Amino acid sequence: MNGTRDPYPQAYVEYLVQFHAVRDYFECHEILEEYWKEHPGSPYRETWVMLIQLAVSLYHERRGNKPGAVKLMTGAIKRFNAEHMRQLGIDGGRLLEMMEKRLVELRSEHGCPYVDLNLPIIDDQLATRCRERAEELGRTFGQASDMTDTYLLNRHKLRDREEERQARLAALKERGR
Repeated sequence: MNGTRDPYPQAYVEYLVQFHAVRDYFECHEILEEYWKEHPGSPYRETWVMLIQLAVSLYHERRGNKPGAVKLMTGAIKRFNAEHMRQLGIDGGRLLEMMEKRLVELRSEHGCPYVDLNLPIIDDQLATRCRERAEELGRTFGQASDMTDTYLLNRHKLRDREEERQARLAALKERGR
């Protein structure tokens, strides 16, 4: 990694902060999806999708939607690239083990209570940057999900979809429909 240039996109850092400090997995999805769409030529394109799927899997798991969590975790594992994760400051081998273990637990008939997952960050500078950003937001990096926060738990149902609706209508109109 080049010392003269920041090796990590700010969107990725924000994703990590939302993932570990706010535990807003829906926001993780929003942040990286926007970045992914804005950078279609990124060599990490599939890895961004994997990270989105991982966050959304946890979002579904936390809400009790096991089928959704299984589907997204399975997709994330299929897209997993350990070398990309290393380049992004994450212990890829450990993360893959964590994801596979979580998938086994999700598929278990016994069911386990939801437990947050922490990505194994191996770059100390990245970890410091994330902790500092979390503090700016009044959060603690690594804090547990607030299981009483209905907005956090049900964000997909509570968001304002008007902007998306307007964009779809504009796209249809542009295509002459």
